[in-house]
Amino acid sequence: MLLSTADEEVLAAAEEFGEELRSAQQESSQFEFNSLLLRCNDAITAEIGVDYGDVCDTDDCC
Repeated sequence: MLLSTADEEVLAAAEEFGEELRSAQQESSQFEFNSLLLRCNDAITAEIGVDYGDVCDTDDCC
């Protein structure tokens, strides 16, 4: 599958974000990490206009 430069940039950013989340999870309490995830979901929703929680709350996703 060939990806455009924009697609590759998005994937690279997502991978970096995932690494940062893994690091944060190791360095924080469960409560702190869950709070961070909620703030991230809110930011994603505000940026792209899709409620991330609703998308991943379907039976065939995530």
